[in-house]
Amino acid sequence: MSANTERGVVWLGSPAFPDAAREALKNSRLRANLKRATGTIRDKRLAAATELDDWEALRESAAAIKQRTARHLDRYLLQLEQSVTAAGGTVHWAAEAAEANRIVTELVRATGETEVVKVKSMATQEIGLNEHLAGAGITAYETDLAELIVQLGDDRPSHILVPAIHRNRTEIRDLFASRMGEWGQPAPEGLSDETAELAEAARRHLREKFLTAKVAVSGANFAVADTGTVVVVESEGNGRMCLTLPRTLITVMGIEKVVPTWTDLEVFLQLLPRSSTGERMNPYTSSWTGTTDGDGPKAFHLVLLDNGRTDTLADTVGRQALACIRCSACLNVCPVFERTGGHAYGSVYPGPIGAVLTPQLVGVGSDIKSSAASLPFASTLCGACYDACPVKIDIPDVLAHLRAEAVEAERSAKRLPTAEAVAMKAAATVLDSPYLLAAAQKAASLGGRALARRGRIGRIPGPLHGWSDTRDTPAPPAESFRTWWRKNKEGER
Repeated sequence: MSANTERGVVWLGSPAFPDAAREALKNSRLRANLKRATGTIRDKRLAAATELDDWEALRESAAAIKQRTARHLDRYLLQLEQSVTAAGGTVHWAAEAAEANRIVTELVRATGETEVVKVKSMATQEIGLNEHLAGAGITAYETDLAELIVQLGDDRPSHILVPAIHRNRTEIRDLFASRMGEWGQPAPEGLSDETAELAEAARRHLREKFLTAKVAVSGANFAVADTGTVVVVESEGNGRMCLTLPRTLITVMGIEKVVPTWTDLEVFLQLLPRSSTGERMNPYTSSWTGTTDGDGPKAFHLVLLDNGRTDTLADTVGRQALACIRCSACLNVCPVFERTGGHAYGSVYPGPIGAVLTPQLVGVGSDIKSSAASLPFASTLCGACYDACPVKIDIPDVLAHLRAEAVEAERSAKRLPTAEAVAMKAAATVLDSPYLLAAAQKAASLGGRALARRGRIGRIPGPLHGWSDTRDTPAPPAESFRTWWRKNKEGER
């Protein structure tokens, strides 16, 4: 997988969203895979959420906890450091991706090992850790089933919860049969595309790695400040194997994942499984506090990652995105994601949350056609993501906010008014004058009827053709409402 980094966030080599989406829409198999998978997860989530009478109260509580934590993030992070250290762990601070990668690489080298097993982690994808370790001669083995599929296929994750959502079972079977033998183990023979057989093939493939690995790398769903407890939730058991068997455990965690107390954690452990997998609780919820003699890893290192989060926190509107608990509920209800998939977003964070998080971590920049700056425009603003979000992030509000920032940044960079700004100024002038408005309406009526066929305008000439390329426009009426009103008013008199 080719990747490059911009301000520490991994870009996956995609062009700006409009161009990438246009290509994705041509892939009918991709659209079919996405529609089937997101529809299934969406229905399960809705059923699980409606079981709870206090679902909305839980969402309100989660939003309040995240807001309070963000206001006092410095205090809670220092408390977390003290708690982890007191429990026998070691805390490292990483301001950006390069620093985090260097810290993890040095920790692995200090053990003398050249292999690590990994628990699914968005933070390590964000910083490009696997690629950095490979450059240092260290092999990272993904143990989550979907991440394993992505890794074997030299592919890219396309979904927060289900990274291989863009592949169907037949594609996965072919991939296992052709690539599993490259890890020094016999390739599975006679493998079908039945789910149970595919899972068993992956289990056998990973078993030796679980039993022999001396170092594991994980992310974290939450960390409790007052106890120093780190929490990982997952559904396959691979996380439990990685978190308990190796001698050294290294966890890379975004600084926004801290929660103040165990009572706060309780709220999120009810919301996360229902919102992500549609389950009442996660099959595996692993929590650990530092190190314990005779139980689990002998050394625990927690790497706290900033990488643009502090800058995001300074934006009073955009900081909402840091409340995300990575459930992917917004992806599963988004009509844009369902049709384009995650690769079109050009970042490890796809979908609606990626459209607001990535531009803030990277910086909007001055070109709205660039990968990051184009993302806030990758939405219909339908609001389905806000309705689904368990922590009530108002994603449409943040999208509109970032769109304004992107346009203003481009305008400032060019030091000339944009075409949109010129058009809006002209519209304001026309709307402010009854005489100009009447003249414009008359001209539009004559021009529109000249272009219309059977009451519809099939194609608008000039720069507005983009609108009519994908939709028909009704022909304007013969007279405006103002004209009709004037005639009828005079008739009444």
